[in-house]
Amino acid sequence: MESDKQITHNELTESLQRLLVKNYDAEKDFIRAMQHLEHPALRGFMQRQAAKRSGFATELDRELHNLNETPKSSGTVVADLHRTWIELKNAILEADVSTVLEECLRGEKNSAHEYETVLQSHEFPQHIRTVINNQLSRIYRTIEDLQQLEDITKLQ
Repeated sequence: MESDKQITHNELTESLQRLLVKNYDAEKDFIRAMQHLEHPALRGFMQRQAAKRSGFATELDRELHNLNETPKSSGTVVADLHRTWIELKNAILEADVSTVLEECLRGEKNSAHEYETVLQSHEFPQHIRTVINNQLSRIYRTIEDLQQLEDITKLQ
């Protein structure tokens, strides 16, 4: 008897597309964060995170192509609206480092939640589950890094 969580081709494709779009959005968010920071080390950190998310998107893109599916090519309207709101808020408040880090942390926690939800929803083929789990682990590390950076900036 098959598991109720056995994933269909359409569910697999939809889940991978959701994560792909989430990574497009996260990459844009890190690039925007980098633009609001003057500290070279923090700008470098944000640039590395954007590159990491681009790499995640490439991995998911590859998996979708392996399924003979066409990957989505951009992020969500909701995320674009959120970025616009953050830019407006930053312009009004002259965003300090802790505000930028706080927004990045919130975004990464949302990403982790999205990944967790996708993993709990279905039984993925093992190679795809491995890709998703590896990316989630790296998101958890980014959350830890952002929390440490946020703590450091509060001390200054």
